[in-house]
Amino acid sequence: MTDTVTTPAPLPDPPGAPEGAAPPHEPRRSYAKLAADESREDYSLRYAPHSFRRWSPATVAGTALGGIAYLADFAIGASIVFTYGFGSGLASILTAATLIFLTGIPIARACATYGLDMDLITRGAGFGYFGSTLTSLIYASFTFIFFALEGSIMAQAMHQAVGLPVEIGYLVTTLIVIPIVFRGMGALAKVQAWTQPVWIVGLVLPFVVLAFEAPGAWGAFTSFGGTEGAGAGFSWIGFGLGTGVALSLIAQIGEQADYLRFMPAKTEANRRRWNLAVLAAGPGWVVIGAAKQLGGALLAFVALEAVGATHALEPIAPQIEALKPWLGTFALPAAALFVIVSQIKINVTNAYSGSLSWSNFFSRVTHRHPGRVWYIFLNLAIALTLMEMNMFAALNKLLGFYSNVGIAWITAVAADLVINKRAGWSPPYIEFKRAYLYAVNPAGFGAMVIASVVSILAFFGLFGTYAQAFSTFIAAGLALVLCPLIAWATRGRYYLARPNPVNGPGAEAADERATHTCAVCETAYELPDVADCPVQAGPICSLCCSLDAACGDVCRKEPGGAGGPVLMPVPTVPKAMSGA
Repeated sequence: MTDTVTTPAPLPDPPGAPEGAAPPHEPRRSYAKLAADESREDYSLRYAPHSFRRWSPATVAGTALGGIAYLADFAIGASIVFTYGFGSGLASILTAATLIFLTGIPIARACATYGLDMDLITRGAGFGYFGSTLTSLIYASFTFIFFALEGSIMAQAMHQAVGLPVEIGYLVTTLIVIPIVFRGMGALAKVQAWTQPVWIVGLVLPFVVLAFEAPGAWGAFTSFGGTEGAGAGFSWIGFGLGTGVALSLIAQIGEQADYLRFMPAKTEANRRRWNLAVLAAGPGWVVIGAAKQLGGALLAFVALEAVGATHALEPIAPQIEALKPWLGTFALPAAALFVIVSQIKINVTNAYSGSLSWSNFFSRVTHRHPGRVWYIFLNLAIALTLMEMNMFAALNKLLGFYSNVGIAWITAVAADLVINKRAGWSPPYIEFKRAYLYAVNPAGFGAMVIASVVSILAFFGLFGTYAQAFSTFIAAGLALVLCPLIAWATRGRYYLARPNPVNGPGAEAADERATHTCAVCETAYELPDVADCPVQAGPICSLCCSLDAACGDVCRKEPGGAGGPVLMPVPTVPKAMSGA
């Protein structure tokens, strides 16, 4: 199950190496079969090499957008409007969508440009090598919370369609995604493509029926005051609280990034298609998401009298009511098919992204990597537990709390990419390798922690009613200000522990697609994924570097050791963020 390390005959330690360090010239690590199979691993802890990015911009974008098929948007939108009324709900949904779109632009472009997932981007965007372990947990929690939410919706559909008990339905929704997620990006791309026509028809049809059968529904909806007496007008308190719930979706950019890292290199020939694909598949998801939230609230409003407030929040019931005028008794199976397809499309993404996040977390904490696929089971076990605990009943409170941490993280990363890099306080490229990073960078990590703590205290009412309602705005504002402020105050000294020859002077003259063989695992990787290692006296791949528990970080404490650094031919550095 795990990577294995063989112990060859002792050799003299290289200059600068700690006592007992690995000999430099003999391969010492062999990965387990699953961890070594990149058709399943999808470079889960690494830079995605050009040789693997074989899909077109349109294919990558289509696969990424397939993941937004989820119906949690329907439930979230309906919950916000039912609780705070139409006026406040509409303003909340649109404001949250705007904030998510703006923060998603630089992150999406960085992931697509550098071939890195959200965790690796976070490392180099102000958090440091170990500082981003906390964000790995935040991201992992996003994936299993929303897997549980989407799984609950799917179980509700199966219960209504065939009478399957929801407790068993939770288990079925969990098990059904495993064979797909196990096979990685290739299988995910096929599933998203094959199911897209069914999903599009199922999404649009209920609104077409309403347009013909209940043309006055939207007008009545705009006067809806909610089910808790909030009123149809605008309320600052309702607006703040509703925005907090909607902003819980901000970490979705991480799941988009897990696909965007496979975007092919941008060239003059594909520049326009590349930019459009990154914009659509990156921040563009929230445009569709906001429309789905409003649409879900409308369907729930129309079904309210027929099914009651509780069932109106479950997407299957409003879907059935909307289709009845045209489909009659076939409305139930048609609605169930749409819900099941939608939930499979999103939950394969949730499970896939969760496995990446857990892999990143445990590889740094334990220095072991059994393979991404094993963490699928951990993520799904947690999600199944949440479903069995009926987390759907506490939707608003759970998502409102989570959004405080999620927005502090995402805003800090976006601030580094947009402000710090352009101001020169942060390197112009993304450095993700352990060999060149400090353990913790106070710029991003400190900003996120401070913003999260203050906003969570506000969320629990410590600073009064208005601060409680606007706790997510406090988190975003503090992270946006503190990240550049700390980077400026520290003069960016905690971004790089030592210079990286791969991105140093003269890098523009070499080829980043050239491969070098890792001195530890003897596998060839493209240059952005390797570092120069004084202990191994040669190149070491980023994963072997991460898993090394015996080197003592000599390269960072005394760069190059007594013998000086062992430099590799330098590759072309990817375009800086300012020119991407």
